[in-house]
Amino acid sequence: MSRRNKTYGYARVSAKDQSLARQLDALHEFPVQEGMIYTDKASGKDFQRPAYQELIRTMRPGDVLVVKSIDRLGRNYDEILEEWRRITKTMECAVVVIDMPLLDTRTTRSNVTGVFISDIVLQLLSYVAQVERDNIRQRQAEGIAAAQARGVRFGRPPKKRPKCYDSTKQAFTSGNITRKEAAARLRVSVTTFEKWMREDEAGSKAPDRAERIFA
Repeated sequence: MSRRNKTYGYARVSAKDQSLARQLDALHEFPVQEGMIYTDKASGKDFQRPAYQELIRTMRPGDVLVVKSIDRLGRNYDEILEEWRRITKTMECAVVVIDMPLLDTRTTRSNVTGVFISDIVLQLLSYVAQVERDNIRQRQAEGIAAAQARGVRFGRPPKKRPKCYDSTKQAFTSGNITRKEAAARLRVSVTTFEKWMREDEAGSKAPDRAERIFA
């Protein structure tokens, strides 16, 4: 006896304190039977989620996967596109996104172009998401450049030199203590002590260069 195709639902929220109620209501209304809904409370950064992986292992060719919205599958459109193709092409299952009727790959007499249209829509969404990511990176870079032009410094604030720095430096340059001993006195790493030394050397040379330029 042939196996009847089954309809599964999937719902996801990112945090444990968030509610799945709206998604579950939409899946029940679709309708998806209560025992056929898989849920995760996990990030959408990838598809390595316990319930989702169990669902994928359960599904067979001809089955249908229903989600309320495309971002419940994941938040990275490149990965969504790859997973979508795996489900529809490799697994030979269908996907339905309730909030976006064009994303419905079920092939029936009334929807013979569903797979084709869904692929186009999903690729368009992937493109738009990529453009938005690029725009965000560009705005961030422009914002950082503008802030740096105003003198804003990023990263950790520079470590202040202890009061005993000058005397310690003098002891080191005189050969009375080693570089490691100097760093230990200052309670910093050898790398930090060497950095301070280089900064001092660069600062002392700056006036000489200026004098040569204006001589």
